[in-house]
Amino acid sequence: MTRVAAIDCGTNSIRLLVADADPATGELVDLDRRMTIVRLGQGVDRTGRLAPDALERTFAACREYATIVKEHGAERLRFVATSASRDAENRDEFVRGVLDILGVEPEVISGDQEAEFSFTGATKELTGRDDLAKPYLVVDIGGGSTEFVVGEDHVRAARSVDIGCVRMTERHLVHDGVVSDPPTPEQVEAIRADIEAALDLAEESVPLREARTLVGLAGSVTTIAAIALDLPEYDSEAIHHSRVSYDRVREITERLLSATHAERAAIPSMHPGRVDVIGAGALVLLSVMERIGADEVVVSEHDILDGIAWSVA
Repeated sequence: MTRVAAIDCGTNSIRLLVADADPATGELVDLDRRMTIVRLGQGVDRTGRLAPDALERTFAACREYATIVKEHGAERLRFVATSASRDAENRDEFVRGVLDILGVEPEVISGDQEAEFSFTGATKELTGRDDLAKPYLVVDIGGGSTEFVVGEDHVRAARSVDIGCVRMTERHLVHDGVVSDPPTPEQVEAIRADIEAALDLAEESVPLREARTLVGLAGSVTTIAAIALDLPEYDSEAIHHSRVSYDRVREITERLLSATHAERAAIPSMHPGRVDVIGAGALVLLSVMERIGADEVVVSEHDILDGIAWSVA
């Protein structure tokens, strides 16, 4: 077993996994898995820069994670940064800060690399299951971008497009710094138009409709699953590998897009950092299911973070 640490820094959240990995058996045993909402991508779509307060929130989380990694005695650490830091003019400031705190340089990976890690993390433990037909379509709905990956045991085609839940919210639902509460039908249609255009782009290189099993990743999808399961609080074990029907996803999406901030915040399993962006994230998932004719989505709590850990091991 090799003790490894992986950090995934996205547009909305930064996550840590410390685990013991056994490549021979394909076993990854969690020692510590946590997530902090830092909203690193705050305003990036509009300004092209990482905001000072967003950087400080992220660096504070990095300092906390550095302590945890040291306490567990991880032999190797890999830090992967995704959409927000790819897009920012001042990404060097971000890189220097992470290097000072954690002693490793964040790898600002491409969307295609991001997709590879997501596929590995989501599907490695599905091998051998005869109730889930191949090929898989893994859809990772992040804050700034969404990754689409089709494959069987290995990736066949992948594409990243800019329709994350934070990006869609900031582009269409924020006016004078205030999120529409709830969004108007015209705003929802504007988001939908962006999503459909992005799906057209994804289909140029990824055969989305060939998929026999849809696997959904990341906070928007897992939150929808938690709502579908009517959980009294967020429960990763209950959510992992749950299945949510298309009808249920549509019902929850409509509910979220017609709810006020207070109504969304009152959902027991809703993370406070997702209250404003969950509607756009749900609409991405619903649109994907409609595009490929999926009857259900298999929800995975294992994603790019697990893929990063395997790459270290």
